Amino acid sequence: MHRLFVALRPPLAIRGALAAVQGEVPHARWQEDDQLHLTVRYIGEVERPAAEDIALALGQVCAPAPTVALAGVGAFDKQGRVDALWAGVAPHDALAALHRKVDQALVRVGLEPERRAYLPHITLARLPRSAGNDPAIEQWRARNAALTSEPFGLDALILYESRLGRDGASYQAVMRFPMD
Repeated sequence: MHRLFVALRPPLAIRGALAAVQGEVPHARWQEDDQLHLTVRYIGEVERPAAEDIALALGQVCAPAPTVALAGVGAFDKQGRVDALWAGVAPHDALAALHRKVDQALVRVGLEPERRAYLPHITLARLPRSAGNDPAIEQWRARNAALTSEPFGLDALILYESRLGRDGASYQAVMRFPMD
């Protein structure tokens, strides 16, 4: 089985800016440089033949390369506790359109359509249950609320394989699809 997702990779300078805001939250597992990405569509576990169909379908997606900028930070919570910290990007329109195109291509090869609302972001840290709602989380959010950058382009869709290990997930780029 292959655990797959489709993402965009921010340029090196942006990844550096994201690394600069990481830290000062106890128990946070900060994402390494090779983990920083903007998910377009999570796929999940598929067998090899389906993975090959997915790669072919992604190769047919025609879309302009989106240009975005960093736009603040936020957190996801599950059942009242923060479990992830992220950096936002804006504007959303081109990313949402790309998400729809990728979703439609994947549905055509037999995957279920995405049912969750799409919120473009770059995950910066994951927090274990033991972190609770530490005040350091809100302090981090307040310190970094004004995170911004110059606009940057995201020029290729990347099909990633995710492998889960004791230290979290590692991501390997399987295929890269340049955008027009």
